Amino acid sequence: MIDRNASYLVVGMGRSGLGAARVLKQLGCRLAVQDSKTEAQLPAELTAEMKAAGIPCYFGREPEEAFDVIVLSPGVPKELPFLQRAAEAGSRIIGELELAWQMDKGHYVAITGTNGKTTTTVLCGEIFAAAGRETHVVGNVGLAVSGEVLTAGPESWFVTEVSSFQLDVTEEFHPVVSAILNITPDHMDRHKTLENYKAAKAKVFRQQGPEDCCVLNADDPETMTLAPRCRAKLCPFSRKTLLADGCCVEAGELVLRKEGKTVARFCRADELQIPGAHNLENALAAAAISYAAGIPAETIASVLRSFRGVEHRMEPVRELGGIRFINDSKGTNPDASIKAIEAIPGGIILLAGGYDKGSSYDEFIGAFQGKVKRMILMGATAEKIRAEAERQGFTDLEMAKDMHESVAKAYAAAAPGDTVLLSPACASWDMYRCFEERGEDFKAEVLALK
Repeated sequence: MIDRNASYLVVGMGRSGLGAARVLKQLGCRLAVQDSKTEAQLPAELTAEMKAAGIPCYFGREPEEAFDVIVLSPGVPKELPFLQRAAEAGSRIIGELELAWQMDKGHYVAITGTNGKTTTTVLCGEIFAAAGRETHVVGNVGLAVSGEVLTAGPESWFVTEVSSFQLDVTEEFHPVVSAILNITPDHMDRHKTLENYKAAKAKVFRQQGPEDCCVLNADDPETMTLAPRCRAKLCPFSRKTLLADGCCVEAGELVLRKEGKTVARFCRADELQIPGAHNLENALAAAAISYAAGIPAETIASVLRSFRGVEHRMEPVRELGGIRFINDSKGTNPDASIKAIEAIPGGIILLAGGYDKGSSYDEFIGAFQGKVKRMILMGATAEKIRAEAERQGFTDLEMAKDMHESVAKAYAAAAPGDTVLLSPACASWDMYRCFEERGEDFKAEVLALK
């Protein structure tokens, strides 16, 4: 439970930080906020709101006083020197997700993984809502958990997309159903090693017991190495193998099996409206999660048949002169972009590049397999990706300074039947505030083409 007598510092004034600050203020807690940006660099409406509420603000500077609890936004590394000093002095350091959990309302479903989180979370949210449950789709998908908890009923369900950053600063967070969709190297600039990254992901089931359920990708070796650490009931899913226990594909149909017998049937794989093998995995995971939460197979099947995906993930924008334009701005790491390339038939003009998270691009370039006809690069990683491409013999590429120039060059290079694909394989923070803003810019430029 939240200690209303404690003093709180919220660090990072993005969506999560702002949500946490609003909740703590409403609860009457002693509160201050901090951001590495100066007041002039932050939105004027945000700074005005904090000042009007009488909240002490440390913008562009570190606080001079000590706090009992420090609430971190996901983008803030807990290794910052002033945070380490605070921890050594006795401050508890938690995240906004943990803060929401401590408000002791509702039931949580927690979905993590390197890729597929948003699609699976939104799909599960639609299934839970279709089942008549009070459903809040929250977390890394774009809506602060704490902001929703205040108005939620006691039997509400929080279908939560959780990142490694959010999980890394949890203590008691305890979902009823957890899921790890896959694990490939990501955020190495922050976690440094794959083992550290996996350890952060494993915190999703740390507090679970035998009465809970954990859904794991049986096709992903890195994910399955975490299974022995989990005390919850395991429900694996696989698109490649007929499982004795778990969610899988049987004669072209998505099913759930227990002890070698099929106990629930959902829909045929060819009835799904979201393309690609990765989306079949997302659908299997969503079915397993929802069934574990007690939702009938018929409700799950109905939503699986009608769900058409999420914005910025393999999102069709338009067709012009026989050329398709697809927005996959959510492709923020090489593995996500590999899946996008694999899902598209025919020639691809690829727009890539962005913020450098320390990723390797060798497998990304290796996945082109003659499908990528030309690559347009922009952002901080442009030279790094070009060097790897040329090392592997792919030279049909050019550089661009921004999205306007990238789209123009892609359109000029494309022929009828081709697909212009924005799937950057990188985060957006070098040029944009978030991947959504990058996707919106791409769509605006595409829609302006004549």
